[in-house]
Amino acid sequence: MVTHRGTNQARHKVTTLIASNALPLCRVVMRKRKYDHITATLRDDLHWLPIQQRVMYKLCTIVHKCLHAAAPPYLSELCIPVSTSAGCYFLRSATYGDLLVPRTSTSTYGPRSFAISGPSVWNKLPATLRVSPTLGQFQSKLKAVLFRSAYET
Repeated sequence: MVTHRGTNQARHKVTTLIASNALPLCRVVMRKRKYDHITATLRDDLHWLPIQQRVMYKLCTIVHKCLHAAAPPYLSELCIPVSTSAGCYFLRSATYGDLLVPRTSTSTYGPRSFAISGPSVWNKLPATLRVSPTLGQFQSKLKAVLFRSAYET
């Protein structure tokens, strides 16, 4: 995948902006000094996910709602199970509950759209997590999986 320098710089600016606002707030709430390490506090006391995992959490939650008819139709029509696609019914991915990831002609903005990023992130989840019947159970298990992947040592 080809990435442009400007794309990474923009992503870094957004990440820095979010972190620069969240971390001082965390320090105030947890009564930490300016130069105290904050990662352990975020992980152990507040149970906050890092920014990348927060984005994945939100995407997966929206996809789950789309698959269970709890999202608007304009989003639900972007989440197409492989098992419903003609010619793909007998593929192994159809039995795993994967979603179709459409092709994109651009490498910069195409993968950022919900039509591509939503199914891509969903397909990376463990199959046992994807079959959670209720939104509450799904979110609880998803946060545990993302928390483990973010802070594994």
